[in-house]
Amino acid sequence: MPTEMHNKAAEQHENTAKLHRTAAESHGRGDHAKGFETSTTAHEQSTRAHQLSSDAHKKSETSKSEIGSKSGGRG
Repeated sequence: MPTEMHNKAAEQHENTAKLHRTAAESHGRGDHAKGFETSTTAHEQSTRAHQLSSDAHKKSETSKSEIGSKSGGRG
């Protein structure tokens, strides 16, 4: 399960990066209203991506500690 969570977080980060690039392109074309709108969406998605990454990391750490306790502290 932690791998699936990490993959989902990575996918969210990639989608967020695309939104940031799209926003930058809009600004570059002078379409600042669209750029601002896209930047705002990118920021929201970035926050979500960060949360997914944090959750995946916590789940991964929990899994490691559970494995370590089951193997007598080796793990």
